[in-house]
Amino acid sequence: MVNNRSFDPHVAVELLRELRHLTADESGAQRVAFTETWSAARNWFQSKLVGFPFEYHRDAAGNHWVTLKGISDRVLIIGSHLDSVPNGGWLDGALGVLAGYAILYHFAISKVTPAVTIRLVDWADEEGARFGRSLFGSSAFAGTHSIEADRGRTDKTGVSLESALAEIEIDIDKIGEASNERANARGYLELHIEQGPVLEKLGLSLGAVTGTKGVERHVIVFRGQEAHSGSTPMTLRRDALAAAAKLALEIRQIAMKHVDAVCTMGSLKTYPGIVTAVVGRAEATLDQRDLDAHVLAHMLQEAKTASDRFAAEEGCSVEWCRIWNIEPLPFHPELIELCEEAIREITGASYRLPSGPLHDAAEVSRLGIPTAMMFVQSLGGISHNCIEDTREADLLLALRAFHLLTVKTILWIASQPD
Repeated sequence: MVNNRSFDPHVAVELLRELRHLTADESGAQRVAFTETWSAARNWFQSKLVGFPFEYHRDAAGNHWVTLKGISDRVLIIGSHLDSVPNGGWLDGALGVLAGYAILYHFAISKVTPAVTIRLVDWADEEGARFGRSLFGSSAFAGTHSIEADRGRTDKTGVSLESALAEIEIDIDKIGEASNERANARGYLELHIEQGPVLEKLGLSLGAVTGTKGVERHVIVFRGQEAHSGSTPMTLRRDALAAAAKLALEIRQIAMKHVDAVCTMGSLKTYPGIVTAVVGRAEATLDQRDLDAHVLAHMLQEAKTASDRFAAEEGCSVEWCRIWNIEPLPFHPELIELCEEAIREITGASYRLPSGPLHDAAEVSRLGIPTAMMFVQSLGGISHNCIEDTREADLLLALRAFHLLTVKTILWIASQPD
């Protein structure tokens, strides 16, 4: 097994800086999936594989796989994504891919064959920034893809997801063939920035992720009566915005009853949307998340009950339409333990926390593949923003700890019975 002390974390940090120079502008990272900049980033990454004993290919969903053959055909997958949101940060997603590269690079230059086969995957379109379909590539791998629902998705210019895939020679009807990549998979690891303020608040560099929170995402439509803002008495109004506003405040109280729950009304559209008219229709989006399925279900019911009450108070009706949901996905207990061990050995202290944001690890975990994630502190808890950052000292600690976790996981996989 490769000596952890000889692992060089600077390899990944320097590549992250190089990628930022190549694919970012003054507004941030521009590696939106299915764009020229994203393709340029992937071509750049592929160029870093030349001269090493790695096999490289693209699967039916556009995921890119780098394989280092081990003594055993059992597979450890290391994964993340190179795509970004518009004006995104330099670390989100890319850190995990380049951490995986640094590990493969270390095995290659050390001329050590790992005990199990290691596969690094750059998942296609984790962010869903262009077409609104997050976890595109990993859901195809997991068999949870939704081809008919996704086929007609369009970007802001009217280009469909199906046609964007065709431009890079991906047949949307065949993306499910990405499931072929599951063969012999015995574990999955992912390193990511926290994207939140918890570790910084605790004064800790790294944390072991317990799982990804479940999500309930809905559109809520309140219908009242449009009326003139000057001639309609306050007591006679059927103001749809008033009902929506009450719900926006109530969901905060619903979430705060639970330790790690969050509820967010992220958008609100009003009709007719002019200053001289009472709002006749208000369309709001609601995102609710928790790691406990029972808590998530209870919060959803509380929100629905509250919306009925506020609609009645304002003389309105209300309708709910689910956009999307995913169940809470706890990670593998033994790999979480190994993650904490690695963090403590490198930093002296660890902490367990759930992930509010979704990650490709969630799709892998729902297959039953043992999964673990490691978080590194985010300055100010800021992500999906050009000011996203992590101290270099913390990045180096994260890379060392993640390499150690990889070594521990290889040994764990190798020790498992067939």
